[in-house]
Amino acid sequence: MRVIVVGAGVLGSMHAWHAIERGHEVVHIEREAEARGASLRNFGLVWVSGRADGPELAAALRARELWEEIGARVPEVGFRPNGSLTVVRTERELAVAEAAAARTDAAAVRGYALLTAAEARALNPALRGEFTAALWCERDAAVEPRTAQLALKRALLASGRYTFLGGREVREVFGEHAVRDDHGDVHTGDAVILCTGAWLGGLVRELVPELPVRRVRLQMMQTEPLGEPLTTSVADADSFRYYPAYAGGALDALDAGQPQAPTAAAHRMQLLMVQRRDGGLTIGDTHEYDQPFGFDVVEDPYDHLAEVVEAVLGRPMPRTRRRWAGVYAQCVDTANVVHRQRVRDGVWLVTGPGGRGMTCAPAIAETTADELGW
Repeated sequence: MRVIVVGAGVLGSMHAWHAIERGHEVVHIEREAEARGASLRNFGLVWVSGRADGPELAAALRARELWEEIGARVPEVGFRPNGSLTVVRTERELAVAEAAAARTDAAAVRGYALLTAAEARALNPALRGEFTAALWCERDAAVEPRTAQLALKRALLASGRYTFLGGREVREVFGEHAVRDDHGDVHTGDAVILCTGAWLGGLVRELVPELPVRRVRLQMMQTEPLGEPLTTSVADADSFRYYPAYAGGALDALDAGQPQAPTAAAHRMQLLMVQRRDGGLTIGDTHEYDQPFGFDVVEDPYDHLAEVVEAVLGRPMPRTRRRWAGVYAQCVDTANVVHRQRVRDGVWLVTGPGGRGMTCAPAIAETTADELGW
């Protein structure tokens, strides 16, 4: 088969990967010279913890297996099975962690364990701040988002069956299995996969005028090297509010009796923190849903994150090196892992994984390949 993949973010790259793995030829078209969207502007977290029961958790677990396999073959992807610690500081936060650790699938499936503060510090000595306990998730992992797509591209090029066309925007889908780019070139194959990310206008709107997907904007930052290993990814208890596995009476009591700090509530924030291979920390994030989005980044969320990070680390946060905003596409019905739709004969649109894109992309693409009979 000859597969045309449009969009070179992580979702498009993983569709290309599975096509090449199954012996096919791929033409990969990207409107930028290289991918520059949400696939690079994220934590690089392979985040199993907190996923909803059913398809979402199954996709995250399968994707983690695939990331580990890919990382072994393409070391520059930067896969590392570092796990995560969600630190808690109050009784209400602890109750949510206890409820999670008491789930029937806690240990065997999700890799949860409730640790004392001393046990958490033994696992991650960089956490010298004040906290009561931590929820450990052994299944969580990380990759390097700024380099993963480039590393995958180099590996795909080595197959001899992969062509990358950067700086070309697909303008038209016509006939069977064919697209025309803005250079006037026509690319024909046996299947066309549109992985256009948060680009939901133009061609995508023409193909699907009523797409059940929304755009979400986030703010993040990256610091200078910490100067010591941060051996796990780290989250704070605000993250409980954003992941469906923590829903229940304990979370309801947390929401009712311990509201988020005003800045965190206003910007729908949680702390997620992961160390990059250069020693710096990627820290975030916010959630903005109402469009039009701001064109600038706002300082208050960064100030709040710095306070939380310093409280957890028990030391000043390293100097901020970079700040950025990113936009991703999310299914309106967040119970759907992704929106996958045949929009023409031989043409499929795959979009809307939301904040699960980096985590679940390998499994999402594998499912597409299976469903299309590759």
